[in-house]
Amino acid sequence: MTHFRAQIAEFMNRPIVINGILAVIIFNAVILGLQTWGSLMARAGGLIDLLDQACLAVFVAEMIAKMIGQGLIGYFKRGWNIFDFLVVGISLVPGAQGFSVLRALRVLRVLRVLSIAPSLRRVVEGFVTALPGMASVFVLMSIIFYIGSVMATKLFGADFPEWFGTLGASAYSLFQIMTLESWSMGIVRPVMAVHPHAWAFFVPFIMTTTFAVVNLLVGLIVNSMQEANSEESDKETDVFRDTVLERLAAIEKHLAEK
Repeated sequence: MTHFRAQIAEFMNRPIVINGILAVIIFNAVILGLQTWGSLMARAGGLIDLLDQACLAVFVAEMIAKMIGQGLIGYFKRGWNIFDFLVVGISLVPGAQGFSVLRALRVLRVLRVLSIAPSLRRVVEGFVTALPGMASVFVLMSIIFYIGSVMATKLFGADFPEWFGTLGASAYSLFQIMTLESWSMGIVRPVMAVHPHAWAFFVPFIMTTTFAVVNLLVGLIVNSMQEANSEESDKETDVFRDTVLERLAAIEKHLAEK
């Protein structure tokens, strides 16, 4: 039984199998897009649904094979396996009555490409590693937004109630300004027509949020991705070194026997 499980695990780790699963994921993504095309579904809906079910069957077979090869405990010890299990499991939920919304989530199967492609896995791992630092940046930005919203409401709320009449409206308007979406002609210049010195509020706000805090957030993510790539390279180097040492030991043992 152990030998059979080892064979299954080795088979599932072969590049041709991994690339085949990746091809099925991409093909399934195309099928899921075609299912939103009403006129096409009216003509070939049966075939498209059949192909979708065939892709799902491949995913289920892959999941079962990994469970056999790695064992249930070993399978669920790996975070990416749990991710695959949840994504495929959602696709198996019946599409009737109250479960119809969950059934629509079968498009999440496209996310399985993240667990197959090593480069994408490193990107996600880097993003997850950056989350603690990102939380601190979000707290800092929330404080800045709260202060800015209070100030904007008191300064401009009376003359521009649609944009700054309430704390929520001010926060939304400042978020639009931070994204630089129609911020000048759409909001700031009309405000400056009534309050000529309003630039003294908006310019520092943009400099602080758009150019400082947001770039700090990007820097954290980039740094985490670099660390994830470095760790992956170290692991590959360790595996290569161990393989070479094992082969040298085998050669030495073979020569000693002679």
